Amino acid sequence: MRKIMLLLLLVMLLALAFNAERIGRHYYPFPHQEMIFHYAQKHNLDPYLLAALIKTESNFQAEAESPKGALGLMQIMPDTGHWIAAQLGQEEFDPRLLTDPKTNLAFGTWYLAQLFEEFNHDPIIALAAYNGGRGNVQVWLRNDRWTGEAKHLEQIPFPETRQFVRKVLLNYRIYQFLYRN
Repeated sequence: MRKIMLLLLLVMLLALAFNAERIGRHYYPFPHQEMIFHYAQKHNLDPYLLAALIKTESNFQAEAESPKGALGLMQIMPDTGHWIAAQLGQEEFDPRLLTDPKTNLAFGTWYLAQLFEEFNHDPIIALAAYNGGRGNVQVWLRNDRWTGEAKHLEQIPFPETRQFVRKVLLNYRIYQFLYRN
């Protein structure tokens, strides 16, 4: 965590020294800002956290597809997309819709909001569940494999999930720094 904080400090100092807005926003763009703010407000989520999650998941590439088959901005698995569509009362669902930014943001923010509800609005745990699966996180917490605290991210059994949470948190700080007025 210290390395991340030092990296963040270095990025911030460099950004300040070389025109933070121009350089920082070049490396940390914020496309789809209007839609992100809309869905963040609709689901009571922090839009900068959403931007950080999207930056981490897909680098804002609407057509992104992971090696495991997750699709779109928020990298939603097709099975999860079917489940979300059913929860939202949509009888017909085509996984290709997940590459549409509006659909992806609508589904992804709804799902993230559900995770926030399930995990007492704890962003660290909700992010871990978003990446590693809600069932896995429940087991980790129940069996004391992870405390659920940011200072104990090294306890997360899945290295990918551990890195995902760290990266989203770093990106979150950067997006707050660059875009919060």
